[in-house]
Amino acid sequence: MTDNVLLAEEQDSIVTLTLNRPEVMNSLNVALLHALRDQIESLRFRTDVRVIIIIGSGEKAFCAGADLKERATLNPIQVKEYIFTIRNLFTSIEELNKPVIAGVNGVALGGGTELTLASDIRIASMNASMGLTETRLAIIPGAGGTQRLPRLVGKGKAKELMFTGRRVGAEEALRINLVNQICEPKDLLGECKKMAAMICETGPIAIEQVKYAINYGLETDIHTGLAIESNAYWVTIPTEDRLEGLAAFREKRKPVYKGK
Repeated sequence: MTDNVLLAEEQDSIVTLTLNRPEVMNSLNVALLHALRDQIESLRFRTDVRVIIIIGSGEKAFCAGADLKERATLNPIQVKEYIFTIRNLFTSIEELNKPVIAGVNGVALGGGTELTLASDIRIASMNASMGLTETRLAIIPGAGGTQRLPRLVGKGKAKELMFTGRRVGAEEALRINLVNQICEPKDLLGECKKMAAMICETGPIAIEQVKYAINYGLETDIHTGLAIESNAYWVTIPTEDRLEGLAAFREKRKPVYKGK
């Protein structure tokens, strides 16, 4: 069954994408990867969409990683194609010109954790369980985990987690900076939407440039990073939004940004 493996809901400039394979803990089969890829690309140039939330269907799992039953039916070339697809998809999420919030409801293992790492902000429910467990299957993370996790939690902790394949709960995930925030399971979607609403109050072009400057600046030395920041700032100067922000401040009202 390939229908409805991904649900999309739009409200107040926020798109919520729900991985919808709860019977297999929202594991990532080829159909779900393609559906998520198509949704992300369709949202890239939509100026009416400000923030994307990704969450899992049901109460048990955000995403348990690759669909191993499907994986067992794939030949080596098809496995390579799967890895190529998921790696490029997660990179496109990381480089998307809009903030992406991962709402980690329950289990997020392997590719599930890698999906959260490609997101900009991670909010986890208290029942979350996260980990890059691939070495326990005699493979390694293949969707960016070996690169993104150490950049987030540090090299030593990342090695520990990947060498052991150990899972971490919500409180430890918060302590090691794997997630930004934790909450009760019943509050998770609400907390994600609250964060998204705060982002929607800001200037769209400014957010796009902040994300660009952080993502690319961190990969360079400080001097190059500062140059990237300067160029990103210059993009915001001639915008109508910048003038609107100044006018709203002067007039003591909320700004109305249009992304222009």
